[in-house]
Amino acid sequence: MEPKRIVLAVALALVFAGGATYLVWRGLSMQRAAQPQTQKVVAASKPVDAGAVLSPENLVLVDWPVNLPITGGFTKIEEVSGRALIYPVADKQPILTNYLAVAGSGIGLTVKIPEGMRATSVKSNEVSGVAGFLYPGSHVDVLVSYRPPDSPSQLTQTVLQDVEVLTAGQHIEPDPQGKPETVSVVTLLLTPQDAEKIALAGQEGTIHFVLRNGADKTKVTTVPVAMPELITGQKTPPPPVRMVRVAKKEKPPDFYEVETITGDKHDVAKFKVPE
Repeated sequence: MEPKRIVLAVALALVFAGGATYLVWRGLSMQRAAQPQTQKVVAASKPVDAGAVLSPENLVLVDWPVNLPITGGFTKIEEVSGRALIYPVADKQPILTNYLAVAGSGIGLTVKIPEGMRATSVKSNEVSGVAGFLYPGSHVDVLVSYRPPDSPSQLTQTVLQDVEVLTAGQHIEPDPQGKPETVSVVTLLLTPQDAEKIALAGQEGTIHFVLRNGADKTKVTTVPVAMPELITGQKTPPPPVRMVRVAKKEKPPDFYEVETITGDKHDVAKFKVPE
């Protein structure tokens, strides 16, 4: 073979090899570019209920795409270990700041009580009115039936409206399948003043719950219902008004009269009352 042909063949081989190498490199580069870059974020290694304390045993680092920023996430397990959850999380769900209770706020139910609010448990006979259909997160109106002093008839009155249910029985989260459960104790989220009303209502009468739509924030003006109104539909007459007569105070005299009798002589002297 002539030397020129050998050189030409080698040159062509080098060109084809270089082209093939370039195509392979470009394909790999495009493949790497198509794959999003990831970073490690803290997530739950298994389902964790609300109120539970996070620990290395129920936390794991998972890959998260860099081009999908996660607001409020964590990159180190020690940043969230020891904190309590306000909301339940699922397996491999990233842990976010707003899922965590404030440090030192406690565990269990206490982490779900906002600052300035109170949790009050109310006992009722199978939760009168909505037995079996009351879940954590439900909203109710609270009614009380009582007999006022010196009244022959019992009254029922709405004392609280749009109250959130924190727990139903021993559960602080609804049943995942929506299965109803009859309970005898519920825990309500109340202001301190409303908690006092509930305590008094429980002492003076029977408490009932009326289930309402959680999106309905309307508060209406109600009046107590008495037995005559319930039976006949007539309005309960107002209590009689007692009239008290107040004696009119007489004006004191301007002068005092002093009568002097000497034998058959009568003298009358007037003296002005001092101011």
